[in-house]
Amino acid sequence: MNIAIGLARLGHRTAFFGRVSRDPLGTVLYRHLEWSGVETDYVIRGPEPSTIALVELSGGQARYEFSVSGTADFQWSAQEVAVLPAGAPAVHFGSLTSWQPPGDEVVNRRMAELRAAGSVLISYDPNARPTLQGDAASARAKVARSAPLAHVIKASADDIDYLYDGRKLESVVEDWLGEGAALVVITSGADGATAWVPGQVAVKRAAFPTTVVDTVGAGDAFMSGLLGGLGRRGLATPAAVGSLGDPSVLAEILDEAGAGAAITCSRAGANPPTRAEVDAFLAAR
Repeated sequence: MNIAIGLARLGHRTAFFGRVSRDPLGTVLYRHLEWSGVETDYVIRGPEPSTIALVELSGGQARYEFSVSGTADFQWSAQEVAVLPAGAPAVHFGSLTSWQPPGDEVVNRRMAELRAAGSVLISYDPNARPTLQGDAASARAKVARSAPLAHVIKASADDIDYLYDGRKLESVVEDWLGEGAALVVITSGADGATAWVPGQVAVKRAAFPTTVVDTVGAGDAFMSGLLGGLGRRGLATPAAVGSLGDPSVLAEILDEAGAGAAITCSRAGANPPTRAEVDAFLAAR
């Protein structure tokens, strides 16, 4: 949902395909989608309660606790997910929906069908949550199921540290590229972000200095900027992203995504920027 909102604010036509409760909290989320310009035709309003996420901030860094048992977000049926992608040229999945039962199996099966068909760009962000997943080994197995389905993968260095304890980041990236990813981007907070494509030297960009208010939504804002940057350049298709190898283009896309993350960190909550805000931010650098 954060990524859909981020893309809409960047000027892209975006729909949210997700389950949202009919309870009062779910209605707040639904109205937030509408206010942000996200199309809601494919939102499924479920009778189950909303998922609750409690966020504790310490020095601007967020720690999460979740209440997910029986909540609306994860009760996917095969019939519900069958309409995906509903004409969209690109589909993003990941985070809790990709590994939280009971709906994760249904979602991953549909993504496998889309990847096999080859007509839709698929992007993925594991967005690990140790307080919810608990067991790194089982979490790693679920990422291993989802990662080969994506053309574009974005993960954080913290995700890699948790999921692949002690393993070199570059080794994980190499595996993902070998399994079918055309672009892998790893974000490292204040150390910036690095992009890899098969057979090319990695492209690294520094993070933009910013006054951190909190980091909630920063990774999602980066993902929105990454997908938006590909889309604005006509690269958001399986064939086009598969031929992406120009380091200058990758650097531009990483800078746009990094600007979105920096702006989001500078204000409270998951509040991604508009296209005009990103342009102004970059012009001032």
